[in-house]
Amino acid sequence: MTGAALNVLSFLYLGFLLGMRHAADADHVVAIATIVSRERSVAGSVLIGAAWGVGHTVTVMAVGAAIIVFGVVIPPRLGVSMEFAVGVMLVLLGVLTLAGIGRAGGVARVHAGVPSVHELDVHDHLHAHGDYLHRHPHGHSSGVHGHADEHTPLARLDRSGLGWIALYDWLRPFVIGLVHGLAGSTAVALMILSIIREPVAALGYLLLFGLGTIVGMMLITLILSAPFTFTAVNLPKFNWLLRVASGLVSFSFGVVLIYGIGFAEGRMFTDMPIWNPH
Repeated sequence: MTGAALNVLSFLYLGFLLGMRHAADADHVVAIATIVSRERSVAGSVLIGAAWGVGHTVTVMAVGAAIIVFGVVIPPRLGVSMEFAVGVMLVLLGVLTLAGIGRAGGVARVHAGVPSVHELDVHDHLHAHGDYLHRHPHGHSSGVHGHADEHTPLARLDRSGLGWIALYDWLRPFVIGLVHGLAGSTAVALMILSIIREPVAALGYLLLFGLGTIVGMMLITLILSAPFTFTAVNLPKFNWLLRVASGLVSFSFGVVLIYGIGFAEGRMFTDMPIWNPH
């Protein structure tokens, strides 16, 4: 094997390792932790990580190929906008997570037709419908619950049409991976061009980088899923606190990104946006 071939293989191997490291970026971990907080199985969490990694790889390959092969130049305002979209996405993830959890305090109104608390053995504690965790008075006698399963927010969402999409649970992390890929693809492509001038080798590096990102995110979701899946069964109240924390962290991190990109470092909403791909 020639020295040139060894150098190419070394760069490809480096791309895989850097892809795994890239998966551990703070905004990536915050986003995926918010999604994994709803999962109740380790296998499902790992598949979510894979879906995120595939989405990220798709945009990195598409944008990277455009830059490497066709010499496309990303305007500063567009580049800043792609990074700004990550902040908006994190805020939305946080809001949707907090809104979907339900209130742990307070007591929901008992639906009409359900006997009163004094008439039957009805009590109040935290419980779950799938991944929707909430609290209201209910009993274990036949027909005594406070509401039917189809009245939870997630059930209503499923009936609106999303429940008919077979891969709905993995579509969301895939789309989030697409957005993250848009924000980071330019920096990755420019880094490759500074090292590898041959387009085919550069695209190979990009592909290995994407595969490393998928593997890295699968490992991250495997680690993150452990406390959520354990507490969902054994410590439901603590699981609720974890999910609230993940939603708040996502929302706060997104607000910080929006401020930094929109008004401070990036100055997106000015006539002279500043964009430094990193």
